[in-house]
Amino acid sequence: MIRPFALSQPAYLRVVRTSAWYDLVVTAGFATPWTYALVHDALSTLGDALGLGALPALNPIEILYANLMGSVVVVWALLRIINPLPVHGLYDGLARTLFSAWQAYALGHGAPRWLWLFLVAETAFGVVQLVPWWRARRTDLMDSTAGRPLGGAGR
Repeated sequence: MIRPFALSQPAYLRVVRTSAWYDLVVTAGFATPWTYALVHDALSTLGDALGLGALPALNPIEILYANLMGSVVVVWALLRIINPLPVHGLYDGLARTLFSAWQAYALGHGAPRWLWLFLVAETAFGVVQLVPWWRARRTDLMDSTAGRPLGGAGR
């Protein structure tokens, strides 16, 4: 049994809240069709100017998916800003693992290279939020086997 209270240290909750602020800043522009058009143009122009690749032209389905993602991430970020809990760090770390996988997949299939910046941030926040859970689980496993005799589960 993982003891979540061990993860409720102020430093861990600051990481949960910081990752939420990052999400809010980075994804708020994706939440509406009008702001996404501005973000799309800015990312495309910047990527093209830096030689890192431009985005394809906007289409209604891409806008829809960007808005869905932006809306959900904004709500998730606000929850973690207003009421950060240790379990929010666990679930956010898991979500970042998925986001990182899909970003790596996109990069492997020709996405603009500026996506690497977001992949690095996703991976870093994921690791910082998941490692304490992994350590707590290992500690709990070691604690639960500490009193058992060698060779088995207490016969």
